[in-house]
Amino acid sequence: MKQFSQQISIKAHGRKLYDITPQVLAWANGLGLQTGLLTLYIQHTSASLLINENYDSDVLVDMEAFFNRLVPDGDSLFIHTAEGADDMPAHVRSALTQTSLSIPIMQDKVALGQWQGIFMFEHRHATMTRRVLLHAIGE
Repeated sequence: MKQFSQQISIKAHGRKLYDITPQVLAWANGLGLQTGLLTLYIQHTSASLLINENYDSDVLVDMEAFFNRLVPDGDSLFIHTAEGADDMPAHVRSALTQTSLSIPIMQDKVALGQWQGIFMFEHRHATMTRRVLLHAIGE
């Protein structure tokens, strides 16, 4: 059994979904694992990871519109506003999505579906640098 790990950094310029598929595949494909598991983990509480469609960019626009309706900034429900009106909504958005993903590796390739991409979902409006840890295990 072999194991590999890597950290990637994503410079986020405000709230939106960032396609990190190319960075992940550039590292993971070609590790020499015929079968295994790739795990991604984001080290933040106001950003998350998603697998979603990467063909039609309208999907990303609609996802953000949905989350804006579901968890609006400045909602009077929230008392945690230490870093602004988007602070607590960012934590809620992160809790509703995922901080880690697991994707099979098959025949030395990450086994994403035809229209699937890996996205880092930034939930804050400010510019942030986010860290995603990658771990692959297999043979």
